[in-house]
Amino acid sequence: MLIADDLDKLLKILPDFVRQPLEKHYKRKYLIEVVMDLGRKPEARFPDGPEYLSNMFISWHDLDFCIKKIGHFSGDNRSGIECTLHRISSIKNRSGNIIGLTCRVGRAIFGTISVIRDLLQKGSSLLLLGKPGVGKTTTIREIARILADEMEKRVVIIDTSNEIAGDGDVPHPAIGRARRMQVARPELQHQVMIEAVENHMPEVIIIDEIGTELEALAARTIAERGVQLVGTAHGNYLESVIKNPILSDLIGGIQYVTLGDDEAKRRGSQKSVLERKTLPAFQVAIEIHELNSWVVHEKVDQVVDKILQGSFLYIQRRKLNSDGSISIFCENSNSMEFIVHNNNIETNVNFKFKEKQLLNTVYKYNTNQQILNNSSKVYLDNTKNLSNKKYALKIYSYGINIQQIESIIKTFNFSVILTRNIIKADIVLALKNYVKHNNKVYQVAKSRQITIYTINTSTVSNIVRALKQMLNLYKISFVNWYKLCLNTNNRQFNVLLETRLSIEKVVLGKNQSVELLAQELDLRKLQYQLINLYNLKYKSFGEEPCRSLRIYPV
Repeated sequence: MLIADDLDKLLKILPDFVRQPLEKHYKRKYLIEVVMDLGRKPEARFPDGPEYLSNMFISWHDLDFCIKKIGHFSGDNRSGIECTLHRISSIKNRSGNIIGLTCRVGRAIFGTISVIRDLLQKGSSLLLLGKPGVGKTTTIREIARILADEMEKRVVIIDTSNEIAGDGDVPHPAIGRARRMQVARPELQHQVMIEAVENHMPEVIIIDEIGTELEALAARTIAERGVQLVGTAHGNYLESVIKNPILSDLIGGIQYVTLGDDEAKRRGSQKSVLERKTLPAFQVAIEIHELNSWVVHEKVDQVVDKILQGSFLYIQRRKLNSDGSISIFCENSNSMEFIVHNNNIETNVNFKFKEKQLLNTVYKYNTNQQILNNSSKVYLDNTKNLSNKKYALKIYSYGINIQQIESIIKTFNFSVILTRNIIKADIVLALKNYVKHNNKVYQVAKSRQITIYTINTSTVSNIVRALKQMLNLYKISFVNWYKLCLNTNNRQFNVLLETRLSIEKVVLGKNQSVELLAQELDLRKLQYQLINLYNLKYKSFGEEPCRSLRIYPV
């Protein structure tokens, strides 16, 4: 990454006893801001904490020295240094006199958006979320340059406090060929946003710090006119935007809907539920938690719907490594729940059961292929361990005779263990009437995210059918899975893993069809083998050499 900070120009406006320690400071390139409050010691803030720069106290004379070099403060008590990205904010007393200054270092960091370059090329509108100081403004400054210079788009920046393109009439070179529209007063930002669309024919509009209802409405208007938006808003997570009545319009708006009795029963929810009003103004939301670790929601409308429904949510985390490479991880959101009602079976769909253990074991197998290839004994020993009881499904029985279930397990040789501790169970098997009249079991299962299977009567056929469904949903033959993964390269393994997760999370978990990524014939053969293990139907479509598979639920 290339960093340009013009730090010397900021240091020139500071008093000597503040400037000199910073000029010699070994961490000066990491400086975030300098704070000078009347009657206090000057303070420098770094990522790892603040430091005092001198034992002298800030006086009226020192503040006046800085103010004269800065110039005029705007209506939002901000000012800047011409041809730089630095921002100076003031604190005033009741009389309107300045009694404190925050001198924030502005940096142009080139190369920060390589993590999301593919999203820019799609032309989707991007909403960046994060707490103050995490790097949102630096990111959209680099986005403006990439869109204007490398992708040759007509980009207009709505620069309310001159923080994106710097102070003065000539914008900072960090924004490239992008144009900048300044805003006279912060409360007029929404008007300048509309003016930019009507007068200057932009393909992209960039807005920093969307914070009012009028600005959110203007952003929606711009999006409806087909202009790509890139904006920032304060909030650590997408959920915080949903809960914010002012900003929720950015992601489609939230409204209460009253369902009919039948629909509420079908959904298994209350009659009054929250739903999204309309399409979001932003198609992609990015949560910036750390400088090099971002969470990406590529389809905001679907993510918002899942959050409102309490569905089990998977998130995409992207990290920029020190060597310049990019890592993309799939993580689950622990705060999400998803309740499904289907044919007397009430399931709290949560695939925590052996998922992490499974992926870790498969990864271990995949990264140690040479050892496995050279020693069949190692493979046989491991497959023997895989059938061990510690990999069996743990079931808690409620309202059903334990001896009856044990005899069925022995007769059919199911890989199941009965437990008397519900907290240790993976699944609860219960009579429907018993669960209805005992909320305690339901609450414990819900809090621990344990699946509940209910049957109407405790007949042998009902118990056998329930056990088979449990095993089919949560377990595939480990030996067959590892035989498939054995001797595979990274590409083949990734295709198998994508297929397996699609089947377990979508086809079996949500009873929905799923379309896999298009693959060549040799990779599709591996997909065929894995799909057949689940006894599912599929169809292929597309043109050779790459065709796609669609898998259908039973």
